[in-house]
Amino acid sequence: MALTSISPQAARQLLEQGAVLVDIRAADEYAREHIAGARHMPVEQLASAQQPLAGASAVIYHCRGGQRTRMNAVQLAGCVSCEAYMLEGGLDAWKQAGLQVETDRSQPLELQRQVQIGAGSLVLLGVVLGYTVSPWLFLLSGFVGAGLVFAGVSGFCGMARLLQKMPWNRRAGAA
Repeated sequence: MALTSISPQAARQLLEQGAVLVDIRAADEYAREHIAGARHMPVEQLASAQQPLAGASAVIYHCRGGQRTRMNAVQLAGCVSCEAYMLEGGLDAWKQAGLQVETDRSQPLELQRQVQIGAGSLVLLGVVLGYTVSPWLFLLSGFVGAGLVFAGVSGFCGMARLLQKMPWNRRAGAA
């Protein structure tokens, strides 16, 4: 069984009829912003759970922009015995349609975004310092680039591990 794509407006109508909305994003993403009433069940949790959504009449899965849901569509469809849908464009499309979301700005930015900001800042700093102070400082950019390649190949990101331990991220893990 495959997931049928559904617009935010059609999804809202299904929700009013009793469908279950499932947010498959990571906990830090959900804590900062989510659709009101959505159940948080990361994709990894759904894969390991026995009948996680038994009894639902219809299920609508979503992520931030729709890509993660599409990539995991077969696995997600297999988690239910009812009609299963994917929200077109995910949370971003839901917001663009003017539908309500719950936002908690006191929660830290998603860890992935923190890594992107940190890595980008270090690369930019290395380039600026390499041109203005010493060419040896270009090595900073090279080091960060090598770290990103290693993270992509191995699945281990040292910067993400370091950022998880920062005081502003401890709150999200406790919630």
